[in-house]
Amino acid sequence: MSLEGSKMVKGAVPVKQGTKKKKSSWESKKLFLCVLPFLVLVFFFSYFPLHGWIYAFFDYKPPLRLDQCSYVGIKWFQTLFANPTQVRQLVQVMVNTFAMSLLGIATSILPLLFAVFLNEIKCKWFRNLVQTMTTLPNFISWVLVYSVAFSLFSNNGMVNTVLQQAGIIAAPMKFLDSDSHTYLWMLFWNTWKCLGWNAIMYLASITSIDPSLYEAARVDGANRGQLIRNITIPALMPTFFVLLMLSVANFLNNGMDQYFVFQNAFNKTHIQVLDLYVYNIGMTGNSLSLATAISMLKSVVSVSLLILVNFVSKKTRGASIV
Repeated sequence: MSLEGSKMVKGAVPVKQGTKKKKSSWESKKLFLCVLPFLVLVFFFSYFPLHGWIYAFFDYKPPLRLDQCSYVGIKWFQTLFANPTQVRQLVQVMVNTFAMSLLGIATSILPLLFAVFLNEIKCKWFRNLVQTMTTLPNFISWVLVYSVAFSLFSNNGMVNTVLQQAGIIAAPMKFLDSDSHTYLWMLFWNTWKCLGWNAIMYLASITSIDPSLYEAARVDGANRGQLIRNITIPALMPTFFVLLMLSVANFLNNGMDQYFVFQNAFNKTHIQVLDLYVYNIGMTGNSLSLATAISMLKSVVSVSLLILVNFVSKKTRGASIV
């Protein structure tokens, strides 16, 4: 080092180490204050309701207070596995839940492909129209979705009417009042409702791809298919795998409202997922304590799946998700 470089510049004030630490500490506190409202919301909506698990250890009879009900210990947990009929029903419910979730994961590539093809539409007004029309169903309640399904596929619906008038069928086909292909029907309606909305994140990721990659590929003679296969889709893979892992970690939480509005006496065996099963036992079965016990079992299985997914992610990607 030269002599001039080693000399302190005249008039410069050295920054103290303590000042740097104090500034860094204040920045950390400001960031924590920004996060604090979300932590409070998570506590009140995710952790505070867990005190309701205490109902699983009582024979709760509404509208009595909890202290007026009998304490039964782990009676309801024993009931889950001691009664063969209850065990068979619970196994069928778990099969339904796993089947619905696996079908959802298997088709999770569809929003990515839809976003890619939507991005390739060169006519701007037509692309905006398609994106708007496919995103709007996400904001429609499942009650209205069932109304659409009933208008189309009921015994007197449009599909049966058209087929009968065309002479293709003699009697109405039972689309809704049937237990055949229940999993596929639920997958169809869920895809129709959520495809456009789920593609938004991939469309945002596409805008972040460096345009120079496409320009360089076009100079080398790549066509549109090669651009999609070699640039667009590989650039979307990190987003896809993150969303895929979150879906796996949220495996048992496949919702209730869709299956609640579509269930009937004909398809109840295969449409009843775990969330709907807990609701039916607690509300219509009039056994809130047993429903709470099943809900606790669901939480244990969900946490176990999350730990498993985190372990696989750490082994394959070298980074955990929690």
